[in-house]
Amino acid sequence: MPPEALRRRAGGGTARAAAALPALPPDPGDAVTAAHVLHADGAARGNPGPAAIGAVLFAPGRLEPVAVVSEAIGRATNNEAEYRALLAGLEAARSAGVTDLVVRLDSELLVRQATGQYRVKAPGLKPLFEQLRALLSGFGSVRFEHVPRERNALADDLANAALDR
Repeated sequence: MPPEALRRRAGGGTARAAAALPALPPDPGDAVTAAHVLHADGAARGNPGPAAIGAVLFAPGRLEPVAVVSEAIGRATNNEAEYRALLAGLEAARSAGVTDLVVRLDSELLVRQATGQYRVKAPGLKPLFEQLRALLSGFGSVRFEHVPRERNALADDLANAALDR
């Protein structure tokens, strides 16, 4: 979807966030996958504190986003915000008809919980984890990748922009 159409479909702050998207160089790993790529990040100022989410979905080999999420979510912990960013990104991917997905997150905890390497112990995360499991069952394949913060900067910028609005 061209950025203009994305901006028309997006409302409020999301449209502004989509308009502010920089041109991104392709990630070397994207050329070798036929899957869509989702970057998601949550931010909280205080723990818990005011929180927001950011997510951006790219089609294989494309630099234009298919979907962008940038919204405040009220008061949450940093890990709750991370989960909610992922859930919003997965919802956007599902709405776009995506079946195969690579998810890139800078939260090692979330990647390890999503892949079953860590148990979910925090009571506030358990319902979010159950939502995640339910959403994941609707995709053909999903691969999680933990990436350094600088490789998730766009999603981080979207979350922080929502906090600043």
